[in-house]
Amino acid sequence: MLLVGLDPTLANHTARRLQRAGYRVGVVGNEAETLIATERSQPDLVVLDVCPSGLIDLALFQRLRSRSYMPVVMLSAMADENDRVHGLNHGADDFVPWPVSPTELTARVASVLRRCGRPSVEESDGCVVAGSVTINERTRQVTIRGQPVALTALEFKLLLFLVRRPFTSLDRATLLEQVWGYTVGDGSTVTVHVRRLREKTELDPAAPTLIRTVWGSGYAFHPTG
Repeated sequence: MLLVGLDPTLANHTARRLQRAGYRVGVVGNEAETLIATERSQPDLVVLDVCPSGLIDLALFQRLRSRSYMPVVMLSAMADENDRVHGLNHGADDFVPWPVSPTELTARVASVLRRCGRPSVEESDGCVVAGSVTINERTRQVTIRGQPVALTALEFKLLLFLVRRPFTSLDRATLLEQVWGYTVGDGSTVTVHVRRLREKTELDPAAPTLIRTVWGSGYAFHPTG
């Protein structure tokens, strides 16, 4: 979990309460630190103090969501009702007006985590299970929503790589290197294979829910799709 841009006193008290509740908590103060921390640790949730006249604003929220899905609780001392509605309409999981006590903020964070709990990726006896997707590495069999899906060797390898990194935005260069083994190449190869994979795995390939496009970045697998 990551606390971003909070008043130091509130951040320290809230972090201690969350740590006592069993959460691992990081505290950062600006956009650069936030982007580095989220890239390294992939936190389960971010508490973001949005201050239009300060170091943190809504643009950071958009950048975080462009990289990977993670629940975000916004906090602001300056927000009126329209600002809160705007934040919620643009994807915030909760919007908390300041002042707020560490006790209430901790309770809100716990509530969002319960509501937005991510399905885990389970691996056992050569099988990988993520939401509706089951992959057997030994037999190379794939079932999605209970139905068998026939994939080529590259499609199988690509799906397995994505499934093991749920909600993580993976750009074409990374996929090309990790799945194909190419350190240089044309990203259109990835685009073509993702399109073919969607045709076999999505209920509606034109509106994919499992393998989603992260605009300006790449693709991310969502077990909830």
